[in-house]
Formats: sequence, structure tokens, C-alpha cells
Amino acid sequence: MKYNPNEIEADWQKYWAENQTFAADNHSDKPKYYVLDMFPYPSGAGLHVGHPLGYIASDIYARYKRHKGFNVLHPQGYDSFGLPAEQYAIQTGQHPEKTTRENIARYREQLDKIGFSFDWDREVRTSSPDYYKWTQWIFIQLFNSWYNKTSDKAESICTLIEQFQKDGNANVNAVSDDNIDIFSADEWNAYSKEKQEQILLQYRLTYLAETEVNWCPGLGTVLANDEIVNGVSERGGFPVIRKKMTQWSMRISAYAQRLLDGLKDIDWTQSLKDAQENWIGKSVGALVTFKVLDSEENKSEVDHFLSGNEHSGHEIQVFTTRPDTIFGVTFMTLAPEHELVSKITTPEWKQSVEQYVEATAKRSERERMADVKTISGVFTGAYAEHPFTKEPIPVWVGDYVLAGYGTGAVMAVPCGDERDYAFANFFKGKNGMGAIKNIFDGVDISKEAYGSKDNVKIANSDFLNGLNYKDATKKAIEELEKLQLGKGKTNYRLRDAVFSRQRYWGEPFPVYYVNGLPQMIDAKHLPIVLPEVEKYLPTEDGQPPLGNSKEWAWSTSENKVVSNDLIDNQTVFPLELNTMPGWAGSSWYWLRYMDPHNTEEFVSKEDEQYWQNVDLYIGGSEHATGHLLYSRFWNKFLFDRGFIHQQEPFKKLINQGMILGTSAFAHRLEGTNTFVSKGKIDGRRTQPIHADVSMVNSSDELDTAAFANWREDFKNAEFITEDNGKFIVSREVEKMSKSKYNVVTPDDICNEYGADTLRLYEMFLGPLEQYKPWNTAGISGVFGFLKKLWKLYFDDKGLIVTSNPTSKDALKTLHKTIKKVQEDIEGFSFNTSVSQFMICVNELTATNCHERTILEPLAVLVSPYAPHIAEELWKQLGHQESISRAPFPKFNPEYLVESNKEYPVSFNGKMRFTIDLPLSLTAAEIEEIVMKDERTIKQLEGRTPNKVIIVPGKIINLVG
Repeated sequence: MKYNPNEIEADWQKYWAENQTFAADNHSDKPKYYVLDMFPYPSGAGLHVGHPLGYIASDIYARYKRHKGFNVLHPQGYDSFGLPAEQYAIQTGQHPEKTTRENIARYREQLDKIGFSFDWDREVRTSSPDYYKWTQWIFIQLFNSWYNKTSDKAESICTLIEQFQKDGNANVNAVSDDNIDIFSADEWNAYSKEKQEQILLQYRLTYLAETEVNWCPGLGTVLANDEIVNGVSERGGFPVIRKKMTQWSMRISAYAQRLLDGLKDIDWTQSLKDAQENWIGKSVGALVTFKVLDSEENKSEVDHFLSGNEHSGHEIQVFTTRPDTIFGVTFMTLAPEHELVSKITTPEWKQSVEQYVEATAKRSERERMADVKTISGVFTGAYAEHPFTKEPIPVWVGDYVLAGYGTGAVMAVPCGDERDYAFANFFKGKNGMGAIKNIFDGVDISKEAYGSKDNVKIANSDFLNGLNYKDATKKAIEELEKLQLGKGKTNYRLRDAVFSRQRYWGEPFPVYYVNGLPQMIDAKHLPIVLPEVEKYLPTEDGQPPLGNSKEWAWSTSENKVVSNDLIDNQTVFPLELNTMPGWAGSSWYWLRYMDPHNTEEFVSKEDEQYWQNVDLYIGGSEHATGHLLYSRFWNKFLFDRGFIHQQEPFKKLINQGMILGTSAFAHRLEGTNTFVSKGKIDGRRTQPIHADVSMVNSSDELDTAAFANWREDFKNAEFITEDNGKFIVSREVEKMSKSKYNVVTPDDICNEYGADTLRLYEMFLGPLEQYKPWNTAGISGVFGFLKKLWKLYFDDKGLIVTSNPTSKDALKTLHKTIKKVQEDIEGFSFNTSVSQFMICVNELTATNCHERTILEPLAVLVSPYAPHIAEELWKQLGHQESISRAPFPKFNPEYLVESNKEYPVSFNGKMRFTIDLPLSLTAAEIEEIVMKDERTIKQLEGRTPNKVIIVPGKIINLVG
């Protein structure tokens, strides 16, 4: 009976589907365990062999937990809103929903072939109205909430309104917009409804604001920082510029400290925690106010002459972590986007500043942060007053300052900051750049800035002279507070998240506008479904794609979407034209898996309390900041409002590495259409061109006929081959990508070797978290192992498993494997388990073991890794039920205790032979046996040793 993986795997995949073998129970008495993969975006290319790596690891763990008696929730779904489907719609006119549906069908087919134990009954798709109904509902809850700093949590906006009605806002301790006017209860109650709504927008957790965004004209939408690479869009490579737009934003900054604190309570790798900490970017320092001095032009005006005030009325607020260095301020720098740039720039410098701001808008924030070598800036002509010395400080504009970090302005202290130092020296001697001030006692700054806080005293700083960093910081803040020109402050790099996208294929906002103010649609009328549009591009007047819809207005009398022609701003109002970003649906999806068919709640309290949160989350490190921060933010918000019971969504998180492709290159002689084999290049100048790896065999030999027919420009190509007539390509390890023609699909591997071989091989490639190259040449060895495993159970005639007594050696092999596999799975060292399986099968084969007492538990051990073959072996052993919930074999350490020891026998410290003796023998018994051994007699040649050293279980040494 031969091993036929294709037949076996198809049968068992059908069995699992029909019997819902992996369905989780929301009301089980078993302990729960929730295993989750970061769900995929269903791209048109389908899966390549790199994609299943994390899924295989999580599936092994989920299957293992079932064997250990857990009720395992292991769902899968699709993050199905995304830009690629929309771009395809723009190019072809095909609705993104159709493209997405077809792509999902392809993904599902591929995933099923690999034999994952997903509970498919719980599948979610973020683009399904049944799902995004609840994404819209969560948005409404965020809109109807504010962050109370006193209780340190989000609360219903109703509690804020009650405070306004009773006491006004003077004592409200909220995370809110800056510079909110103070009002009394009487004033609040006298305000119009419209005025009250405008005020509440300054406190809501999701709000409308004019925000600096990354605008991509080529895609017609705003992009997040992580969607931009080297100043262009990751998708399509279109230029990106910075511009101001009115956008929905989420007040994630309210949760900055809690997002930091929560990292202590979760089992994530330190590198992941570091990434989150760096992104949140906590800094402790001071907020300092510098008053802008009037320009000479303004001083000539009558009002200024009469007021006698030297100040323009403008103030520059600066956040600094080094208030101790305030006397070293040599100049100030504003971000090009700072609102004061246009207001304080003098006429003389206006043109230069405007040109600089325009040029800077073409660079993304990430690009500006990464570029530490380029120094650029321009003087505004304006000066600010030093809070202590009252000296005028020149104000510059520089793109190394970011509008969204801190206040968008810095007090530049070149003697203590390397970037300020470089800037000051670059513009040394230019108008508006004074000499660098040194405020460090005994420190030479002639060649570089002194950035350390340690072992230095402050000098040339009036009342701070002679103080160290800590004391000078405290004193500087005290004096600033006395002057009402500053205060101590904790700052975070984490900024409120822009939540609008100018796209079609995304969640519609449940929002309509009355007199320009947003109103939420009542939750009972959700979902607000995406309308049909003729074109997926922005409108001719620059509105988002939803502006193309003829039916996109909300009737408050009928409570439904109606024709735009009916808009009268009395009962019919315009709907929001933007859609939500790609991360909206992925910021809560793990909760929906708990209760996916509930039409009344996003998750029932009972089901959420049972599953609580995700026990094991596996996904790529590229999501270390964006997705994981947004998910933790939404989870904490839902916790605050009492909708769920856990503060953190993911207890343990593991980043799998990446399987890299091994690209093939055919080398073309420069300026010709002649390709030269690798061994014949001989220093000639060539251009490496990607060849599709499907045309290259395991010996790196290119099928030149297929290559020539591949592309029109290669049809008449000539080939210089090796002496044996073969054309050899060069190889290079790169990211697996369709554009590099190095993609290997799991379908090909499954068809040729079977899914169990693919699963084992991907684990065998190396540690889960590492990057490793794909090499198809090694897969035949894993396939050979499975055939060898099969032969322990079957020969050509059929089953050969016996009920014979089990040998000690076989039991030792089995229990050594039980111990190793259990330790490896719990430590996520899946690659070493595969090695142990191979050792085990080799040892059992060598001892001709076919005993049921060994082979039955061995099938269970193999099952998490190679479930199809394990199921078939289990069935052939006579079991009627699936192996998936068979108890995991128990390790018995007694079987690993050695009964004998192979002693090295040494003469004067040199080992001459070995002897196998029972470990139960005493030293005297060992000596008697050794002295009578013929090999000892031969070595001694009639002599009597002076000393016999015996340590039972370790050594035998005869001396003299």
C-alpha cells in the first residue's frame, strides 16, 4: 500500500469540511484557547509559498492545543477593503467587490489545500456590509465619547455635556483641542445648538480637523506614512506631497500613556515592544513660550506706536526635553507647515520662504526624518524674544522640524544638539544666523556639539550657572512658570490618526452634514452601504469618488439613503464623501470572530467573556506599529465604555520571519540581445535580467527556448552557453515577488509532493522568526521522510502494525520524541521538531519497529505538523473518530533512564577500549569484571596496576 498524498489529502479535507471538525464551541466546559493569524488582504496574485509560513505555525499550535484538551478558536477571514482592487477598478471598470470576491475564492482554494484547521463558519470579510455595519457602529461610539483625564478613560459625551450644563468647562480635565475658550454654565446653556456642537467637536474622540496629510494626486487619496516609500506611494510609485485638508481624525494620543503601560502586561518580544515605545515616543520636558517681536515694518504703524508694545501678538510654543539649555538658544526653527510661517515672515524674505515651503511639501515626513545628511532652511526675517534675557532670537524655517511632532517648532541649541550644530555651521555668517553660544562649563564645542547630560555643569546661564542637568532643568521650569512663559510637560510623538481616505473601496462613514456640522446616523439604520458609482476616480471638481454617486444623501424623515436631487438641507442632507482607512476593519476583527453571526451586537457579552482575548497572535513584523497600535487603542476604548472586559487584545504575539525567493538572472551583454551563461561572462559587461524561476531547474540550467518565447524582445536573442551546451543562470536571494519572477506557489508543491510535505518543509527551513531563502531542492528529502514514516505502518500488501511486546529501545525513541516535540511546540521551535521526527523514524526503522504501542502515539505526535497522513494512519489503525482531538501522548521519564553505561577503559589516562556494563554495579564489581577482561590482561602484560580508579557511571582508569 503506497503513500498517495493527493488522494489522502483530498479525502480528509472533504471530511473536515463536511463534519466541521474544527468548529469551536462558545459554551464548552473545556479551557479555552484562542489562536489567531493576522488575516490576509486577498490580492489577485494569490498565495506564494512565503505566505503560509505563519499560518502553518499557528495551525500546529492550534492542533496541539486541541490534543491537550483545549476548546480552540482558530478562525480565518479577509481584510478585504484595499487600494489594489480599487486601482484595478479604475483601470478596467470592474467593481472592486467582484474582484475581491474572485480573489477570496482563489485564496480559500489555496488555504484549503494546505489543510488548515480553521473554523470557517466564523469567516469575516471587512468589506461585507454585515461586518462593516459594526465598524460604523464603533465609529459612532467614538464620536459620542470624550477622554476624561481625571478618571483616565473614555466616557460618554453625555457626561461632558452634563458638566458643561452645571459648571461650564473651566474645571474640565479632558484630552481635547488646544486653546479652547473658557465658558460658564450659563453661557453654555445660552449657546445655540450649532455652537454647542462646534465646541463638542473639540472634545470628541473622533473629530473633524484641518490636518497636514500625505496627499497622492496620482491615487487621488491621502496615504498613511507606512504607505509611502522614498517619497512616492508604495502602490504605483506616484509622487506624494504634504497639504492641509479637513479630515476625520481619531484622538489616539489620549491613550499614549496607557498604550505604553499596557506593554508590561503582555507577552511580546522586546523588539516589538521597543517598536511600539519608539512610535509612541514619550518625552519629559517643558513647554516654553517665545513671543515674536514686531518687525521693523510693523513698528512704523500708528497702533504699534500708541501701544508701546514690542511684541507682534504672535507666540511660538516649543516643547523641549532640555530646558536646562535655554540660555544656549541661538536661533529658532519652525516646520515649513507651521501656521506662523506665513504670518511672521517679513516682506524681504517672503518669496524665499514660499519657494522653500512649496519644495518641502513634495517630501514625506518619513523621508525628511530619514535624511540626516541634507541641510536646508531659510530665514523668515522675524525674531522672537528670549524669555529670560529678552534678546532677539532669529526665526528660521527648516524641514528637519516636523509639524506633527511636539509643537512644530524647536529652540535650537547648537552647542548641545548635533542637528542644530550642523544647521548653524551650514548657515554660519548668513543673515539671521548668530554665533553659537556655549553654555557647558569646560566643554570644547569647536568641532562638535556636546549631547550628553552627564558630568557637566551649566555655564553662561545666569541663575542656572553651576547646576547639573537635573537641578538646572527643575530650576528653569520653576522660573518659566513664574513668568508664565512655560511649564513642565510630558510629550508624545504619537499623533492623532487621520481617519479619512479619498477612496471608493472602504467603509462609508455613517455621517451626514447639517450646516456643515457632522451628524451621526442612528445605529438602528446601519449599515450605510457603499453606493454604485460610474467612475472610481475623484470627481472633476476634486471630490472623493463617492461624489460620483447620484444617490448619496440622507433623508431624516425616511431614514434611508436617497437621491442627491432631493437635498434641501431641511430633511435631506449630504452624506460624508470620504471613506474609512484600510485599518478600520482590522482594528476590532478578533472580537467579531467570537460571535460572527450576531445581528444585534458586534459581540455578545457572554461570548466575549468566554473567549476574553487572543491567547496567541501570529503575523508579520511590518505591522509592529500601525495595526497593533490601532487595535490596542480601539480595544482599550471599547473596554472603557464597558462593551468588552479585557484591556489588551493580544496576550502573546509572535512575528514570523519571511521566506525569501531565490531569483534567477540571465546575463545579457550590454548593448546587445546576446545572453551569456554564468561561466562564460569572464569580466564582460553584462546586464542581469530576471528570468522566471519556472524556466530554471534545480541545477540552475535555463530553458532557453522557453525564455526566448517568454517576451517579445527575447525572440531573436542569442545564447552563449557553457562548453556542455547548457545555459547557467546566476542566483540571488530577494523578497519573493511577482515582479522578480521568483514566486513559487504552494499549489505546485501540494500537487507534486502533498500539503503535509509543504507544511513540514516550511517549518524545517529554520527558526520561525528568521528570514530564510526558499530552495525547492530540499523538499524531496522531506517527502522521502513521509514515505519512510508510512512504511512503518504499511508494506506493499497493507497494514503491518502488530500488537507484539515493545522493545526498550523503541520506547526510549518514542518518549525522547514526545519530550522534544512538546518542548519545541511550546517554545515555537518547530524546525527542531521536524529534525526529531526524522531521527525517530530512522531509529524505529533500524529496529524494524511495527508495534501499535509505539506507532499509535507517534501518529498523534505527527498530527499537528502533517495532519493528513496522521488522520489516515489513525483511521487505518481502526479509529472511527478524527485524530484531531486524540489526547497528546504523555512523556514518561523512566523510559529515558539508561540501564547500562558504555565505559571508556583507560590505562595511564589513555583510552584503550570500551566496555558495556550495567549501571547498577558497584565499583568493586566493575573492577572485578574489568580485571578479568582479556583486553585488560593483554594491556597489562602480567603487571599489577598501582591503582585502579573507578567512578561508577563515569570512568575506569588503571594507573601504573
